[in-house]
Amino acid sequence: MNARQFFDKVALMRKLQKEYFRTRSKTALNQSKAVEREVDAEIARVHDALGTPATKQPEQRNI
Repeated sequence: MNARQFFDKVALMRKLQKEYFRTRSKTALNQSKAVEREVDAEIARVHDALGTPATKQPEQRNI
């Protein structure tokens, strides 16, 4: 995936996320999650190609 394709994928992801939060539809949620997985996979692929460690997301804890 090149930079333009990645940009377009992230833009689509945000559009689907906004659609889900606006409608709370199961379809929008599933589409959003699918594109999020694609974006996450591309980020992991680039980290592997560059030999850089992926940043670990902070753990959410209940307060």
